[in-house]
Amino acid sequence: MPVDRIDELGGRPEPEQTLHVNRNRALRRFLRHRLAILGTVTIAVLVIACAIGPYITPFDHLFIDIRSRFQPPVSGAHVFGTDEMGRDLLSRLMMAGRVSLTIGFAAMMLSTIFGTLVGAVAGYYGRKTGAVLMRFVDAVLCFPNIFLLLTLAAFIQPSLMTITIIIAATSWMEVARVVEGQLRSLRERDFAVAAEMIGAPNSHIMFKELLPNAVAPIVVAATLTVARAILMESYISFLGYGIQPPEPSWGNMLNNAQQYLNSAPWLAIFPGLMITLAVTSFNFLGDGLRDALDPRLEV
Repeated sequence: MPVDRIDELGGRPEPEQTLHVNRNRALRRFLRHRLAILGTVTIAVLVIACAIGPYITPFDHLFIDIRSRFQPPVSGAHVFGTDEMGRDLLSRLMMAGRVSLTIGFAAMMLSTIFGTLVGAVAGYYGRKTGAVLMRFVDAVLCFPNIFLLLTLAAFIQPSLMTITIIIAATSWMEVARVVEGQLRSLRERDFAVAAEMIGAPNSHIMFKELLPNAVAPIVVAATLTVARAILMESYISFLGYGIQPPEPSWGNMLNNAQQYLNSAPWLAIFPGLMITLAVTSFNFLGDGLRDALDPRLEV
């Protein structure tokens, strides 16, 4: 049973009103964070646009029209202009966003699940098991993420699934450290000791008693992981190891635009703007959730 539902004296559940009050306080703190609200709205707009936009636009993202090469933005039917092959840039941006956001969310889920499991085991068992696991985490963290990411990408056939997996493989360590610290602290709390004394199995204590009380920092870490995953996908696609043309991602669109920076700068401006919007919005959302879920803050 979560800490905030345990009575200090008898271990009896507190009234349901307490949980509602805590939720209302967190919601009020989040709503006061204007940048977090702006980030949430921006993320929602990006997700909706990338999900349904390719079905609405009059041009397919792979349709080539040589006669319409390098049309600038707001020229005729092409709102964002066209690229070097006459493809509509708006439809490609939305399809690329679908790819980049999918990788971001999927990598976040994988890295959060694995990092939570490693951190939970290390934090709960401690001693030799925890020391070995956390020294492994520290060893992986010693390598710069981008070099580790590029090394893995160079030896794996690039696809949506493989790129997601290698990004998750280089993003779980921060989550593991957060969870380990939280469970190591909660492990000594009265409710955890009481559950152990009545013979509750370790898995029950770990996943039913301790982890529910560590949800807030996990949620914040997961939100920031999405932003990091989108940036990582952009890095490796920009360097040619990620999603391969003709399928677009924001990163490989930037890569293709390098040679046209002087003659057609919009080819780099729009995908760069999308990456900036997405990453900044997730960071704002993470900051808002951190402030809202921090119990040390006043109402």
